[in-house]
Amino acid sequence: MANKRVIVDPITRIEGHLRIEVEVDENNVIQNAFSSSTLWRGLETIVKNRDPRDAGFLMQRICGVCTYSHYKAGIEAVEDALNITPPLNAKLTRSLMSQALFMHDHPVHFYHLHGLDWCDIVSALSADPALAAKEAFKYTKYPVAAGEGDLLRVKDKLKAFVDKGELGPFANAYWGHSTFKLTPEQNLIVASHYLKALEIQRTAAQLMAIFGAKQPHPQSLTVGGVTCIMDLMDPSRMGEFITKYKEVSDFIQNAYYADVLMAGGAYAKEPSVTSEAGTMNFMACKEMQLNRTEFLFDSGIIMNGDLSKVHPINEDLITEEATHSWYEDNEPLHPYDGKTNPKYTGMQERMTVGPDGNDIASKSIDENGKYSWIKSPRYDGKAIEVGPLAATLVSYASGNKKVIKVVDEFLEATGLPVSALFTTLGRTAARALQTKIIIDNGMETFNTLIENLKVDQDTCAPYHIDKNKEYKGRFIGDVPRGMLSHWVRIKNGVIENYQAVVPSTWNAGPIDASGQHGPYESNLIGMKVQDVSKPLEIIRVIHSFDPCIACAVHVMDTKGKDLGTYKVDPIYGSSC
Repeated sequence: MANKRVIVDPITRIEGHLRIEVEVDENNVIQNAFSSSTLWRGLETIVKNRDPRDAGFLMQRICGVCTYSHYKAGIEAVEDALNITPPLNAKLTRSLMSQALFMHDHPVHFYHLHGLDWCDIVSALSADPALAAKEAFKYTKYPVAAGEGDLLRVKDKLKAFVDKGELGPFANAYWGHSTFKLTPEQNLIVASHYLKALEIQRTAAQLMAIFGAKQPHPQSLTVGGVTCIMDLMDPSRMGEFITKYKEVSDFIQNAYYADVLMAGGAYAKEPSVTSEAGTMNFMACKEMQLNRTEFLFDSGIIMNGDLSKVHPINEDLITEEATHSWYEDNEPLHPYDGKTNPKYTGMQERMTVGPDGNDIASKSIDENGKYSWIKSPRYDGKAIEVGPLAATLVSYASGNKKVIKVVDEFLEATGLPVSALFTTLGRTAARALQTKIIIDNGMETFNTLIENLKVDQDTCAPYHIDKNKEYKGRFIGDVPRGMLSHWVRIKNGVIENYQAVVPSTWNAGPIDASGQHGPYESNLIGMKVQDVSKPLEIIRVIHSFDPCIACAVHVMDTKGKDLGTYKVDPIYGSSC
């Protein structure tokens, strides 16, 4: 019997446009998978011939979610090229802003983007709020928004949605799916935290804005340092930062982390989230300065899932190729020499599985040709996963005591083995673990900054750009979605070439010249889908990476020419 083609397009609750196509056999086991970005946009060419100091401000517009990530990367890539070392106050302030970003981004991802893959909202309608309140105490000593009255109010809100014949933000999902594992009471707890997280994310955004002036698109970083000296010297602003930091930290500890503990136990035996990752190579870079010399997370590479050895990163071995990407130049190129010349080859007609489970004629990608706007990054020719899981594994294997403590506590509390980290469940848990590690240690950065400001108020380093010299530099670090790098060449005082290799490019890239699948694709192959007309398992795996396709694709005609118009049909294979 021939394999069937299933298309999930668009993958929603992500940033950007992503299409997943899989081939399933007669038992609905995925035999092959293809990740296709259908988004067409560009920033890298916009910064060409611009003053290097503009790079950060322009590159942060890559995405409306990852704004600070690209802002900081653009600034620090130019600083690296010009050999500028910012003052300690600037480094620590940037680190606190990074912490604020992670504290905002990870909870939002779990509840508002990924949580509905784990939580059956409709099931919560049959929950007993009194029993649910008792259940919450199993995972934390101080539950947030999980008292009997809180939960009864949430249940009534959900019932009001249903009575009106609509579920509002919870509509159009696969409620009742056989792979949901939380009890009605556990679902009610998560639903309450979903709503509470809408409030907390506002506070987390304000936390970033204290030093960044606004969020998204903060504006206080500049080549050489930061410009928020008035805020740093204002006791009321510093006190406000501590207050909001503690409020967000309380939610992370007693709601977010607690819910992931709960889910870890509930899903421990669900095959679709506990099978071994398809790509077992992981890379991360040091991130979050704690004091003058120490960073919270470590750099390195883990190959083949071997936690006994962490390999150093050789930046010369990083390349991007476009064998199956819609660009003319297929050869693997180092980012300093990257090219983005478009070559769109379109779709093909194919019979695929429709939303009712029956075959229909559809536009489908050509996996033997080019099928995505995302390139295929490789390290020494190998596919690599990046992200919070990679950051956690690298630091754990490096002997980082701050990370080991939190990871081991999580494994003991859930009864999961270390091997469970190398799964979809582990990837989702790693975001919560990383966030908990930040709130457990982040105040060291703040206290170091306060002590240094008593004797040193420098926030920006002097520098000079020689128009007769050529420069090149890069930023490599970890951001909420994983390892991010920006690469810049400067000539005649302006940017000659610019390339961004982002986390979702590493993870979402298509097959390379040697036939290797990227992490999105490889993590789907071999998984059984219970119902191909309700592919929740596929969505859950992809969401565990927290895709940012807007970040992953950058190309445009610099003269503003309309190169093509493309329409995505949102009906077939859609999800909430």
